[in-house]
Amino acid sequence: MVIMISRLLPLSLLILTFVVVVKSSDGFSIQSKSWDFKGHSIGYEEAKQVNVRNEQKSSDPILLLNGFGVGSFHQHRIMPHLSNEHSAVFGIDYLGQGRSWPVDCDDGNSENERALIYSIDTWADQVIAFIEEIIRPAHEGRKVHLIGNSVGGHLSVVLAAKRPDLIESICLLNATPVWGLNLKGWSGHLPPPMIPRKIGRYLFDKIRDMDTIEKYLENAYATREAFDEKLMKDIRGCTEGKGGHAAFASIMWSAPATFPEGNPQGFYDNLSALECDVLLLFGNQDPWCTPAFAKRMFQSLKERAGTPTAPKPVHRYVAIENCGHCPNHEAPTAVAQIVNRWIGSKDRSRNMLSLLDGEKQIIEEPWATTHVSEVSEDNISLSLMDKIITTFV
Repeated sequence: MVIMISRLLPLSLLILTFVVVVKSSDGFSIQSKSWDFKGHSIGYEEAKQVNVRNEQKSSDPILLLNGFGVGSFHQHRIMPHLSNEHSAVFGIDYLGQGRSWPVDCDDGNSENERALIYSIDTWADQVIAFIEEIIRPAHEGRKVHLIGNSVGGHLSVVLAAKRPDLIESICLLNATPVWGLNLKGWSGHLPPPMIPRKIGRYLFDKIRDMDTIEKYLENAYATREAFDEKLMKDIRGCTEGKGGHAAFASIMWSAPATFPEGNPQGFYDNLSALECDVLLLFGNQDPWCTPAFAKRMFQSLKERAGTPTAPKPVHRYVAIENCGHCPNHEAPTAVAQIVNRWIGSKDRSRNMLSLLDGEKQIIEEPWATTHVSEVSEDNISLSLMDKIITTFV
């Protein structure tokens, strides 16, 4: 509950339907596009290197799934580092956040909003359709690598559990293990009734205040210099559309992810059944998704077993010191180095692939120095306090 309330702080709520192409002098470009999903306008971005030889464009595509309250702009620091190595990198805004909204959005009252719910299941359906309709046709039907931060990590596990045929591997960047408060009195389907509407409006207006956004980011980041006023304004600017209050209420009341009967239902149970390789990348100074959660996730992954026809999937855990809740934005150089090696290898086991240069690598970011090390299975144990904390979320 604490993590969920904490993560319900800034909310990105801006509708942009035009295409923007930004190119740097080294040939890197980000294209901002829109795509139709069940009559809703979905904003997404594709980043890649231009003027690259065709034979260098055959690697698997990457999809970045950001945390709650930001859009794909929160991935701009890491995108250039990843696209240098890979054919294309995508970012997408979830429906009800960023640039993804019903075409006639009107605070839950429009025709296309009626019966809509901004839940983790809705976002999973949206991302599955995006992979099938946009990414795979342009990349020879290849499977996708997911890199998810916070709720994006949670969503990555849901996607890999629901559609293993689409996912090559997942990287969890301080993934939250819970999503969906499932509050009583309303299903979360729009339009909201009077009480949830008033509660959602009151809280939404409180948390999108610039002072609140700054205080939240100060908690989320280990180094104050790692975020600036531009990020704060981007977050605030994304709350000024016509659907934010109703969307916030719907998200608060929505239920956790659902799965077919007979399948694993919870986050940790699904982790222990995933068929793909999984990399945990956790900033150690995260006040919410602490190393205790990474350790429990790692233990769940250890429970997986191979089959006679398929070997046991790989799972590894890398800790980033002097980094908080958003490694993709606070430690993009470190994360990109590790992810590029991870994705670029077919055998990701520890004895075949070195993710770091040495046992503990120092990596410089423009605002701070990070110390990165891999955590071995032998060093994973949950203390009594770890068990208490992770039991309730």
